[in-house]
Amino acid sequence: SILAVAAAIVLAAPVAHAAGPQEGAFSMSFFGGIDQPLSGDVHDGATAAVPDLGPLNPDLAGVSAELRIRSRSHDDIYGSAASYGLEFSYGLSANAEVFGQLRYTDADEGTVQVGGAFVPALSTTLPVNGTFSDYKALTVEGGYRYFFSDLGPTRPFVAGRLGATRTDDIRATFEIPDADILIADVSFTGKKWSASAGIDVGLLFPLGEKANIIAQTGVRYVADLEGDDSAIGGLGLGSINDTGKRVSYPISVGFRYDF
Repeated sequence: SILAVAAAIVLAAPVAHAAGPQEGAFSMSFFGGIDQPLSGDVHDGATAAVPDLGPLNPDLAGVSAELRIRSRSHDDIYGSAASYGLEFSYGLSANAEVFGQLRYTDADEGTVQVGGAFVPALSTTLPVNGTFSDYKALTVEGGYRYFFSDLGPTRPFVAGRLGATRTDDIRATFEIPDADILIADVSFTGKKWSASAGIDVGLLFPLGEKANIIAQTGVRYVADLEGDDSAIGGLGLGSINDTGKRVSYPISVGFRYDF
Protein backbone atom coordinates (compact mmCIF):
# COMPACT_ATOMS: atom_id res chain seq x y z
CA SER A 1 0.00 0.00 0.00
CA ILE A 2 0.98 3.66 -0.24
CA LEU A 3 1.44 3.93 3.51
CA ALA A 4 3.62 0.80 3.58
CA VAL A 5 5.91 2.28 0.92
CA ALA A 6 6.22 5.48 2.94
CA ALA A 7 7.07 3.52 6.09
CA ALA A 8 9.77 1.56 4.24
CA ILE A 9 11.38 4.78 2.99
CA VAL A 10 11.39 6.26 6.46
CA LEU A 11 12.85 3.20 8.19
CA ALA A 12 15.75 3.24 5.73
CA ALA A 13 16.49 6.93 6.24
CA PRO A 14 18.45 8.57 9.08
CA VAL A 15 16.64 10.99 11.36
CA ALA A 16 18.48 14.31 11.40
CA HIS A 17 16.19 16.65 13.34
CA ALA A 18 12.85 16.98 15.05
CA ALA A 19 10.14 17.01 12.41
CA GLY A 20 7.44 19.64 12.21
CA PRO A 21 6.83 23.32 11.56
CA GLN A 22 9.03 26.17 12.71
CA GLU A 23 7.58 29.51 13.73
CA GLY A 24 7.78 31.98 10.84
CA ALA A 25 9.07 29.38 8.34
CA PHE A 26 7.51 28.17 5.09
CA SER A 27 7.18 24.62 3.75
CA MET A 28 6.18 23.20 0.38
CA SER A 29 4.72 19.74 -0.31
CA PHE A 30 3.94 17.64 -3.37
CA PHE A 31 1.58 14.71 -2.83
CA GLY A 32 -0.38 12.01 -4.62
CA GLY A 33 -2.65 9.10 -3.83
CA ILE A 34 -6.20 7.82 -4.14
CA ASP A 35 -9.60 9.21 -3.17
CA GLN A 36 -12.17 6.51 -2.34
CA PRO A 37 -15.89 7.44 -2.24
CA LEU A 38 -17.73 6.74 1.01
CA SER A 39 -21.17 8.14 0.12
CA GLY A 40 -22.93 10.50 -2.25
CA ASP A 41 -24.82 9.85 -5.49
CA VAL A 42 -24.01 10.84 -9.05
CA HIS A 43 -27.76 10.68 -9.70
CA ASP A 44 -30.97 10.07 -7.77
CA GLY A 45 -33.77 7.68 -8.62
CA ALA A 46 -37.06 8.52 -10.34
CA THR A 47 -40.02 6.93 -12.10
CA ALA A 48 -41.34 8.59 -15.25
CA ALA A 49 -44.01 7.60 -17.78
CA VAL A 50 -43.13 7.81 -21.47
CA PRO A 51 -46.43 7.69 -23.44
CA ASP A 52 -44.74 7.07 -26.79
CA LEU A 53 -41.29 5.64 -27.51
CA GLY A 54 -41.59 6.70 -31.15
CA PRO A 55 -39.39 9.84 -30.83
CA LEU A 56 -36.61 7.63 -29.46
CA ASN A 57 -37.11 4.80 -31.98
CA PRO A 58 -39.59 5.21 -34.88
CA ASP A 59 -40.17 1.44 -34.93
CA LEU A 60 -41.73 1.75 -31.45
CA ALA A 61 -44.24 4.48 -32.33
CA GLY A 62 -47.31 4.18 -30.13
CA VAL A 63 -45.60 1.93 -27.59
CA SER A 64 -45.52 3.30 -24.05
CA ALA A 65 -43.06 2.61 -21.24
CA GLU A 66 -42.30 3.54 -17.68
CA LEU A 67 -38.71 4.50 -16.88
CA ARG A 68 -37.66 3.22 -13.47
CA ILE A 69 -34.31 4.79 -12.63
CA ARG A 70 -32.48 3.89 -9.42
CA SER A 71 -29.90 6.05 -7.68
CA ARG A 72 -26.24 5.31 -8.41
CA SER A 73 -23.36 6.41 -6.18
CA HIS A 74 -19.90 7.76 -6.98
CA ASP A 75 -18.53 4.37 -5.95
CA ASP A 76 -20.95 2.53 -8.30
CA ILE A 77 -19.93 4.60 -11.31
CA TYR A 78 -16.37 5.78 -10.70
CA GLY A 79 -14.78 3.86 -7.83
CA SER A 80 -11.41 5.16 -6.60
CA ALA A 81 -10.11 8.39 -8.11
CA ALA A 82 -6.51 9.55 -8.49
CA SER A 83 -5.67 12.66 -6.47
CA TYR A 84 -2.53 14.79 -6.46
CA GLY A 85 -1.51 18.34 -5.75
CA LEU A 86 0.66 21.05 -4.22
CA GLU A 87 0.62 22.66 -0.78
CA PHE A 88 2.33 25.62 0.92
CA SER A 89 2.35 26.00 4.69
CA TYR A 90 3.49 28.61 7.21
CA GLY A 91 4.59 27.77 10.74
CA LEU A 92 2.77 29.50 13.60
CA SER A 93 4.78 27.65 16.26
CA ALA A 94 6.66 24.37 16.72
CA ASN A 95 3.28 22.62 16.88
CA ALA A 96 0.99 24.47 14.48
CA GLU A 97 0.83 25.77 10.94
CA VAL A 98 -1.64 27.12 8.42
CA PHE A 99 -1.66 25.88 4.83
CA GLY A 100 -3.07 26.46 1.38
CA GLN A 101 -3.57 23.55 -0.98
CA LEU A 102 -4.33 23.03 -4.67
CA ARG A 103 -5.58 19.50 -5.45
CA TYR A 104 -6.75 17.73 -8.62
CA THR A 105 -8.99 14.64 -8.57
CA ASP A 106 -9.64 12.48 -11.62
CA ALA A 107 -11.62 9.26 -12.24
CA ASP A 108 -12.24 7.54 -15.58
CA GLU A 109 -15.71 7.28 -17.10
CA GLY A 110 -17.96 4.52 -15.79
CA THR A 111 -20.85 2.44 -17.17
CA VAL A 112 -23.59 0.90 -15.01
CA GLN A 113 -27.18 -0.27 -15.31
CA VAL A 114 -29.11 2.73 -14.02
CA GLY A 115 -32.53 1.06 -14.01
CA GLY A 116 -35.14 -0.38 -16.31
CA ALA A 117 -37.87 0.51 -18.79
CA PHE A 118 -41.11 -1.35 -18.09
CA VAL A 119 -43.02 -1.91 -21.35
CA PRO A 120 -46.67 -2.90 -20.67
CA ALA A 121 -47.16 -4.16 -24.23
CA LEU A 122 -44.42 -6.74 -23.63
CA SER A 123 -45.05 -7.25 -19.90
CA THR A 124 -41.31 -7.00 -19.36
CA THR A 125 -38.66 -4.61 -18.06
CA LEU A 126 -35.76 -3.78 -20.35
CA PRO A 127 -32.41 -2.77 -18.80
CA VAL A 128 -31.35 0.88 -19.10
CA ASN A 129 -27.59 1.48 -19.08
CA GLY A 130 -25.76 4.74 -18.42
CA THR A 131 -22.21 5.79 -19.25
CA PHE A 132 -20.89 8.89 -17.46
CA SER A 133 -17.85 10.87 -18.61
CA ASP A 134 -14.69 11.35 -16.54
CA TYR A 135 -14.98 12.91 -13.09
CA LYS A 136 -12.52 15.82 -12.92
CA ALA A 137 -12.33 18.24 -10.02
CA LEU A 138 -9.98 21.05 -8.97
CA THR A 139 -9.96 21.94 -5.26
CA VAL A 140 -8.61 25.08 -3.59
CA GLU A 141 -8.55 24.89 0.21
CA GLY A 142 -6.94 26.47 3.26
CA GLY A 143 -6.56 24.92 6.67
CA TYR A 144 -4.93 24.53 10.06
CA ARG A 145 -2.65 21.64 11.07
CA TYR A 146 -1.59 20.73 14.62
CA PHE A 147 1.39 18.46 15.36
CA PHE A 148 1.65 16.36 18.50
CA SER A 149 4.83 15.23 20.26
CA ASP A 150 7.23 12.89 18.49
CA LEU A 151 6.11 9.25 18.30
CA GLY A 152 9.36 7.38 17.75
CA PRO A 153 10.83 8.63 14.45
CA THR A 154 7.50 10.18 13.40
CA ARG A 155 5.31 13.15 14.32
CA PRO A 156 1.50 12.65 14.25
CA PHE A 157 -0.86 15.46 13.31
CA VAL A 158 -4.49 16.42 12.75
CA ALA A 159 -5.81 19.07 10.38
CA GLY A 160 -8.99 20.76 9.23
CA ARG A 161 -9.63 22.37 5.85
CA LEU A 162 -12.24 24.48 4.08
CA GLY A 163 -12.51 25.75 0.52
CA ALA A 164 -14.17 25.17 -2.84
CA THR A 165 -14.08 22.55 -5.57
CA ARG A 166 -14.72 23.16 -9.27
CA THR A 167 -16.10 19.98 -10.84
CA ASP A 168 -16.04 19.80 -14.64
CA ASP A 169 -19.24 19.12 -16.55
CA ILE A 170 -20.32 15.48 -16.75
CA ARG A 171 -21.88 14.12 -19.93
CA ALA A 172 -23.95 10.94 -20.12
CA THR A 173 -25.04 8.33 -22.64
CA PHE A 174 -28.19 6.32 -21.93
CA GLU A 175 -29.01 3.14 -23.80
CA ILE A 176 -31.82 0.58 -23.88
CA PRO A 177 -30.09 -2.08 -26.02
CA ASP A 178 -33.11 -4.39 -26.34
CA ALA A 179 -35.21 -1.55 -27.79
CA ASP A 180 -32.44 -0.08 -29.96
CA ILE A 181 -32.72 3.26 -28.11
CA LEU A 182 -29.65 5.44 -27.64
CA ILE A 183 -29.41 8.93 -26.12
CA ALA A 184 -25.76 9.69 -26.77
CA ASP A 185 -23.32 12.10 -25.11
CA VAL A 186 -25.78 14.58 -23.58
CA SER A 187 -25.24 17.15 -20.84
CA PHE A 188 -25.90 15.79 -17.34
CA THR A 189 -24.26 18.21 -14.88
CA GLY A 190 -22.66 21.55 -15.59
CA LYS A 191 -19.28 22.88 -14.48
CA LYS A 192 -19.67 24.28 -10.98
CA TRP A 193 -17.80 25.55 -7.93
CA SER A 194 -19.09 23.83 -4.77
CA ALA A 195 -18.16 24.17 -1.11
CA SER A 196 -15.66 21.59 0.14
CA ALA A 197 -14.18 20.67 3.51
CA GLY A 198 -12.22 17.94 5.23
CA ILE A 199 -10.46 16.52 8.28
CA ASP A 200 -7.01 14.85 8.11
CA VAL A 201 -4.91 12.63 10.34
CA GLY A 202 -1.37 11.64 9.45
CA LEU A 203 2.30 11.24 10.22
CA LEU A 204 5.35 13.30 9.32
CA PHE A 205 8.56 11.31 8.76
CA PRO A 206 11.85 13.30 8.72
CA LEU A 207 14.39 12.31 6.06
CA GLY A 208 16.97 14.97 6.84
CA GLU A 209 17.38 18.56 7.96
CA LYS A 210 14.88 19.94 5.42
CA ALA A 211 13.20 16.96 3.75
CA ASN A 212 10.22 14.98 5.06
CA ILE A 213 7.73 12.36 3.95
CA ILE A 214 4.13 13.08 4.90
CA ALA A 215 1.43 10.36 4.87
CA GLN A 216 -2.21 11.04 5.68
CA THR A 217 -5.82 9.99 5.37
CA GLY A 218 -9.09 11.55 6.48
CA VAL A 219 -12.52 12.54 5.19
CA ARG A 220 -13.37 14.88 2.31
CA TYR A 221 -16.71 16.52 1.46
CA VAL A 222 -17.81 18.24 -1.77
CA ALA A 223 -21.31 19.76 -1.99
CA ASP A 224 -23.94 19.11 -4.70
CA LEU A 225 -23.33 19.69 -8.39
CA GLU A 226 -25.63 21.55 -10.79
CA GLY A 227 -27.92 19.45 -12.98
CA ASP A 228 -28.38 20.14 -16.69
CA ASP A 229 -31.88 19.05 -17.76
CA SER A 230 -31.65 20.06 -21.42
CA ALA A 231 -31.61 16.45 -22.64
CA ILE A 232 -33.33 14.42 -19.92
CA GLY A 233 -35.98 16.88 -18.73
CA GLY A 234 -38.34 15.94 -21.57
CA LEU A 235 -38.30 12.32 -20.38
CA GLY A 236 -39.47 13.33 -16.91
CA LEU A 237 -36.04 12.70 -15.39
CA GLY A 238 -35.09 16.30 -14.63
CA SER A 239 -34.84 15.59 -10.90
CA ILE A 240 -32.25 12.80 -11.00
CA ASN A 241 -29.22 15.07 -11.44
CA ASP A 242 -30.10 17.49 -8.62
CA THR A 243 -27.43 15.88 -6.46
CA GLY A 244 -23.75 15.00 -6.94
CA LYS A 245 -22.27 15.59 -3.48
CA ARG A 246 -19.29 13.40 -2.67
CA VAL A 247 -17.97 12.16 0.68
CA SER A 248 -14.69 10.27 0.42
CA TYR A 249 -11.55 9.25 2.23
CA PRO A 250 -8.14 10.03 0.72
CA ILE A 251 -4.91 8.09 1.21
CA SER A 252 -1.88 10.08 0.12
CA VAL A 253 1.87 10.27 0.49
CA GLY A 254 3.89 13.41 -0.20
CA PHE A 255 7.32 14.96 -0.10
CA ARG A 256 7.65 18.02 2.10
CA TYR A 257 10.52 20.52 2.05
CA ASP A 258 11.02 23.01 4.88
CA PHE A 259 12.66 26.28 3.86
